[in-house]
Amino acid sequence: METTPLTSDIAFWISAAGILLLIVLSALFSGSETALTAASRGKLANRAEKGSRGAQRALKITEDNERLIGSVLLGNNLVNIFATSLATALFTRAFGDSGIAMATLVMTLLVLIFAEVLPKTYAITNAETAASRVAPLIGVVIAVFSPVVSAVRLLVRLILRLFGVKTDPDVHIHAVREEIAGALQLGHSEGIVEKEDRDRILGALDLGDRTVEEIMLHRSDIEMIDASSAPEDILAQCLSSPHTRLPVFHEEAENIIGVIHAKDLLRAMHRLMFGDNASPNGLDDFSIQDVAMKPYFVPETTTLDDQMRQFLRRHTHFALVVDEYGSLQGLITLEDILEEIVGEITDEFDVDATHQIRKSDDNQFIVDGAMTIRDLNRATDWSLPDDEANTIAGLVIHEAMIIPEIGQVFTFHGFRFEVVARDANRITKLKIRPLH
Repeated sequence: METTPLTSDIAFWISAAGILLLIVLSALFSGSETALTAASRGKLANRAEKGSRGAQRALKITEDNERLIGSVLLGNNLVNIFATSLATALFTRAFGDSGIAMATLVMTLLVLIFAEVLPKTYAITNAETAASRVAPLIGVVIAVFSPVVSAVRLLVRLILRLFGVKTDPDVHIHAVREEIAGALQLGHSEGIVEKEDRDRILGALDLGDRTVEEIMLHRSDIEMIDASSAPEDILAQCLSSPHTRLPVFHEEAENIIGVIHAKDLLRAMHRLMFGDNASPNGLDDFSIQDVAMKPYFVPETTTLDDQMRQFLRRHTHFALVVDEYGSLQGLITLEDILEEIVGEITDEFDVDATHQIRKSDDNQFIVDGAMTIRDLNRATDWSLPDDEANTIAGLVIHEAMIIPEIGQVFTFHGFRFEVVARDANRITKLKIRPLH
């Protein structure tokens, strides 16, 4: 039976309408993929807390990015292939063999402009809004295509395993901490985020990866009280010390028997000298062991995050650090941990404290050898590695593989290091400048 012109016209418009509908669906899939993968989960969570059901749905379906992307790509490929097949049949019937080339050209332009660039541009500029709007529909698509996507995922893993590639389905594509750190670094480079704000947030994020060993005050620098000292000497030492808490040792520095708080010491001595049973020789009855608090020891491998929680739980700010053999290595305070977040904290007793870094007349940096590499990087925006050493002096010794002499110069990691001062085997002062 011959096809009438009316029938041909009807078939043409039906095919054209089908192609148009499929391009719209392709645009929906493309834009949805971009919106749901580019949307900030933090912003979506904020919208969800305000009652947005679309944001709640978007948060749920983006928990499994592999299933989301697989379903969207499957739907997108199906409609694109179907649209191309309809267009090829339509143009071949209208223009003969040359219709194949024309269909390829026309569909490429239509899909590129209206199904890829246009929807993805909108989605990337309005990611959270677009994700909230398309989430209910994409949720249905995921539910429909879930069996097929699961089979494809299994097949893909089997193929990858043949090539020795192992995949972990529990690993998230986007690590939250890395995403935050990257956003901060990018914002700082673009002038949006201030350096101090970036350092504070990154410092808080890094607490779980750093140990007390990295920031503790080394045992050689700890001020201690000898339990056998006369009460007058103990009082004079506490009054002259810039510290509120001091460890108390008996006979040898390794034997810590307690920690004295200046307020507890003054109260005890005041009670002996001016209390109800006071006497002119009241201090003769003073025993520091009666006043000292029990020492609190922590392993040097404890993370700063855990140690801060322990400080808060125990209502104390002071801990002595020991190694695996129980030997004293240093001490750490809550203030030390907070300084890793907010930077150096000084009070009225630290006004004469020497700065660990200053700039010389020749535009080089004079750095205290005991300054940590992390603090130097934060102060100068450098990126010296701190994997092998905690302090600048330790880095120089590690790289030089010797104890340098005064005046020796070394070049590594893109910087010039000159040893300015040394005390016994310790490098106490360095002059540093970037080579570029």
